[in-house]
Amino acid sequence: MKITLVLPIVLSLAVTALLARDLQKTPATVTTQPPPVVPVQPEPVRYSMADCHLHLVDFLQRTDGAAAALRAMTQSGVTDAVVSGMPVVKQWSESEPQQPQYYLEDDARCYWYSATDMLVAREIQSLPEADRQHFHPIICGFNGADRNAVDHVRRMIEWNPGFWQGIGEVMTRHDDLSALTYGETPRANNAALHRIYDLAAELDLPVFVHSNASSVWKREPIYLHEFEEAVTKHPKTKFVWCHAGISRRVDVPTLMQEIDRMLATYSNLSIDISWVLYDTCLVKDGKPAAEWLALFEKYPARFIIGSDKVGRFHDYAPVMQRYYLLLDAMKSETAKRIAHDNVLAILPKQGAVLKPAITPEIRQVVPVLTR
Repeated sequence: MKITLVLPIVLSLAVTALLARDLQKTPATVTTQPPPVVPVQPEPVRYSMADCHLHLVDFLQRTDGAAAALRAMTQSGVTDAVVSGMPVVKQWSESEPQQPQYYLEDDARCYWYSATDMLVAREIQSLPEADRQHFHPIICGFNGADRNAVDHVRRMIEWNPGFWQGIGEVMTRHDDLSALTYGETPRANNAALHRIYDLAAELDLPVFVHSNASSVWKREPIYLHEFEEAVTKHPKTKFVWCHAGISRRVDVPTLMQEIDRMLATYSNLSIDISWVLYDTCLVKDGKPAAEWLALFEKYPARFIIGSDKVGRFHDYAPVMQRYYLLLDAMKSETAKRIAHDNVLAILPKQGAVLKPAITPEIRQVVPVLTR
């Protein structure tokens, strides 16, 4: 009787042990898609806005899609968006057990990815014509430290004539992203980028440049001269300084004074106040910073707002509508210009088309190999 009772228990324990051993041998399933999200409901629309800084894809070149972006924009009161791809991809290293979703998630490197521009073009061109009018695509898929970069910009325009309306976000000094990206760190005054600035002036394309004013270890604007040299040497090129020259952990106490000086000096410069600038400088203890409000009123035509969303748009509304706090504190005309009109004013009247070459195109000759 006792054997009859004990035997099933022994068999059950044995089977459990075998299953546990097999599960240990089988690697855990790793999710390759972002986790599901719940859309965030927008506030009632109080301002008509234009987004100067929207990445249609993320650091893995994935996207919710241009149609999803447009739905989020419409619900948030955003009529237009300057859209780009993402010029780098976050590598999923062999040593990493989980696929990173963002460039800071692990120590893996990032690499330059030119196909991002074609992904953006395909997404926008898949929309009905009436919907495309809300997007203003710009070219970003190049390494700013490579003198061949201008060839990529020309190629994108040649393949999609009349489509592109700007260049950027040009990634130069960018805190941890610079340290994680393969190759030489681009600088805003690289010889490679001077060629792109010249082409932008020729085609009336604004250039959106991410160029940190300093490093995370310094409080002086030790890199500011790089961006300022670009603006100085290219007076016919329209520049947008993304995030006013700061990013995570970059703290420059004299930043506002530098911006004031530069706006007074360079008529070809506008300031993008998206991303970390909002929480770092513009709003203190839930209230707009008075000194920045004064700067906006002093230069009402020179500041633009953006979401800096990357590929996913479920929480788009609160990112854009948080600007209501600033806009409510401005004069109504200033608020209208900064919220909507300024960014549209720097875009070209039509997409870029390359001018016919004066001389026949010169193609590289493949050498004949001989013994």
